[in-house]
Amino acid sequence: MNVINEAGILAISTRLHRLSEQLRKDGAMIYKAFGIDFELKWFPVIFTIYKKETASVVEIANEIGYTHPSTITLLKELEKLKLLEWKKDKSDERKRLFLLTSKGTELVEKMKPVWELVATVLSEIADNENNLLKAIDEAEEKIANQSFYQRAMQLKNSK
Repeated sequence: MNVINEAGILAISTRLHRLSEQLRKDGAMIYKAFGIDFELKWFPVIFTIYKKETASVVEIANEIGYTHPSTITLLKELEKLKLLEWKKDKSDERKRLFLLTSKGTELVEKMKPVWELVATVLSEIADNENNLLKAIDEAEEKIANQSFYQRAMQLKNSK
C-alpha cells in the first residue's frame, strides 16, 4: 500500500482522479483497438446529442455538468470535425440547437457496439460489495444539496 492509499478519505480526490485517468487511458485504447478515432472528452457531448437528438448549449452544459465555456469549446471542436451542426430554434431565433451530422451519426453507429462492450466491462468493475456507481450517485446527491466547501465552512464556523 502506498502513502496516498494509506491517507484514506483525505486522498479521495486523488484516488478518484487516479481511477478516472486509468479508465480514460484504457477507454482511449479500446476505441483505438476498434479502429475508431475518438477522444474521450467528446463523449458526454456526443452521447447527450445522440440521446436528445437536438439540444441547446445550455441544455448540453446542464446535462453533462460542464461550464458553458467548456461546453462551447467542445461543441466548436466537434463542429470543426463535422460531427455536429446546428440550426436555429424555431421558437427562439437566438438559440442554436445542435444535432449530429451524417458523419456524426455514422460515428455513433460504429461506437454503439463499443459502448455495449465498455458498459459490460465497467459494470463488472463497479459491481463490488459497495457498488461504485451507487456510491458515486449518493456522494453527488449529497454534494448537490450542500457542497464540500459549504460543509467545511459550516463545520469550521460551528467550532
